[in-house]
Amino acid sequence: MSEKIEKEQRKNPFFESYNTPHDTVPFEHIRLEDYEEAFMEGIRRDNEQIEKTINNPEKPTFDNTIINVDDDKDGYYDLLSRVSTVFFNLLSAETNDEMDALAQKIQPILTKHANDVRLNKKLFERIREVHKHHRKLTPEEKRLLDNCYDGFVRSGALLDDEGKDKLRKLTEEASMLTLQFSQNLLKDNKAYSLHITDETKLAGLPETAREAAAVTAKERGLEGWVFTLDMPSYNPFMTYAEDRELREQMFMARNTVCTHDNTENNLEICKRLVNLRREIAQLLGYKTYAEYVLKKRMAGKAKNVYKLLDDLIVAYKPAAREEVEKIAKLAKKLEGKDFKMKSWDFSYYSHKLQLEKYNLDSEMLRPYFELSKVIDGVFGLANRLYGITFKENKDIQVYHPDVKAYEVFDKDGSYLAVFYADFHPRKGKQGGAWMTSYQGQFIDRKGENVRPHVSVVMNLTKPTAEKPALLTLGEVETFLHEFGHSLHGMFANTRFESLSGTNVWWDFVELPSQFMENYSIEKEFLRTFAYHYKTGEPLPDDLIKRIVKSKNFMSAYACMRQVSFGLLDMAYYTKKEEFTDDIIPFEKKAWKKAMLTQKQLPNTCMTVQFSHIMAGGYAAGYYSYKWAEVLDADAFSVFKKHGIFDQKTAQSFRDNILSKGGTEHPMTLYKRFKGSEPTIDALLKRDGIKRK
Repeated sequence: MSEKIEKEQRKNPFFESYNTPHDTVPFEHIRLEDYEEAFMEGIRRDNEQIEKTINNPEKPTFDNTIINVDDDKDGYYDLLSRVSTVFFNLLSAETNDEMDALAQKIQPILTKHANDVRLNKKLFERIREVHKHHRKLTPEEKRLLDNCYDGFVRSGALLDDEGKDKLRKLTEEASMLTLQFSQNLLKDNKAYSLHITDETKLAGLPETAREAAAVTAKERGLEGWVFTLDMPSYNPFMTYAEDRELREQMFMARNTVCTHDNTENNLEICKRLVNLRREIAQLLGYKTYAEYVLKKRMAGKAKNVYKLLDDLIVAYKPAAREEVEKIAKLAKKLEGKDFKMKSWDFSYYSHKLQLEKYNLDSEMLRPYFELSKVIDGVFGLANRLYGITFKENKDIQVYHPDVKAYEVFDKDGSYLAVFYADFHPRKGKQGGAWMTSYQGQFIDRKGENVRPHVSVVMNLTKPTAEKPALLTLGEVETFLHEFGHSLHGMFANTRFESLSGTNVWWDFVELPSQFMENYSIEKEFLRTFAYHYKTGEPLPDDLIKRIVKSKNFMSAYACMRQVSFGLLDMAYYTKKEEFTDDIIPFEKKAWKKAMLTQKQLPNTCMTVQFSHIMAGGYAAGYYSYKWAEVLDADAFSVFKKHGIFDQKTAQSFRDNILSKGGTEHPMTLYKRFKGSEPTIDALLKRDGIKRK
């Protein structure tokens, strides 16, 4: 069959019903050329629907204006949302040079379209009329109306023509730079590798790390061992490798990513992004970008963010200094009194201190955390709390062999959601871990509850020829964290998609995820899945005791690290004047009060790889992790009181928080669950800073 005839007969899969289980994405049938065609048709349909809305001769109402604008495209499934979701999810999880090039081409087109919608004067006039005069609305409808109106205002709808033109230019440039930032980071991270052919250089490394490095070398057609900057490779190397020079090499490679004199340098991109966001905020009437962002956050104002960060510094810094001093003392004991510990020594000697204090390290636990068993444990936890079950369905298409697809059923046996899990690092995948959706939950105009398709994407230890994937306790925590986000998505039960699941204020969104991490050290939970992958023996009581005893090892240091990132974020986005400083020295100064040592390495830089605040939506919001940590510790204290598997408490958590999305103010939802506002006390007790 000729290519021309095939093209005429073949239909773009985005244009019709997927005809797949639960209408899941037909990944195997999507071709690169399908994306651009679907993007352009999606924009055309959007514009057609907008014209229909603004030319409607009837008086503007909630039903003929707000619903049309927000969720339902009046007879069309939302093609633009459909193709955007798949494309940009894969751009993070399974990209290639062709996808990257298409992203560069399509991003400005999408940004222009978004501006065309939000700056459409006639459309906004209808929305404003409904905002002023509307029928009696349900709380959820009122929330949607307010969000819709505020969204247009915060996108420039009240600006004059000159202001709108300026905003277009600023947002289009910012959109392209965030994309460039992410592409640079992925390329520069993947460009580095440490190739070792001399086995003596592997001294100290555990067998799992050596085997994984051998697999990586073989995949690249090389002899010996290859270590990369992916966390499952980097972390064990920095923790166990005895060769100090190689630790330094790895550390400097990771901490100078995107600072080199090449096309992947992000220094000027970061500076420009900070200024663009400040200019956008000021154009919209705010003094700083932080002021603009925090208007739609629980924190409300920058002073409340700084109060949280400062309170944490006061509470945790003395303990964190003690932790660092103990590590330095041990290093001198082992290496001699003249030994000066450097940044690339920290993980190595921290591990030795943990061994000395608790006779515990992550390698002791790996044999008990075989990935398939961890999956069973995490799913079993959800079943025990909420009664839901997971069943792998191989008829649901996936975008890579690493990905598993599951049907999720509620406690009454009804279909609840589709759950994808993508476990291991690879060439075209960003680092880190995240949850996303391929379909959000909503109730359509026929009254059908359209159930969500959610996905967790991680970079966990890969299997080898000899062993299955054996995880660290930290990786188990990562799985639990992202699974918590997925529960927030799967339990969504709202009318409107833009208010469902994780569509909540960003200093609330981390509550369900961080809440789940609490289970990682609970004996009752570990007993459900932690069995030795060879012998089948359960994780010994003695090891569990050591895990619990060591749970606060370096917790103050970890807190200060997060606080330092929060300070850096706020330093950039509370600026009122043009940002002209050099990024690297500015960074060192911004987080200085959270630093535990006076000397900082002059050439390392976090900002250029800080995706959260440069390209991930957490700009002026990184404090959210600590804000939500106060919430999650407080919430888990309720479970501890009634029993960590108490189904009545879990049902309340589901009903009042997990299923409600952004339909009400987060504090209203939280108080409905807890009965009171949270305090920092539970967090201080959990971290051993405040005695019970």
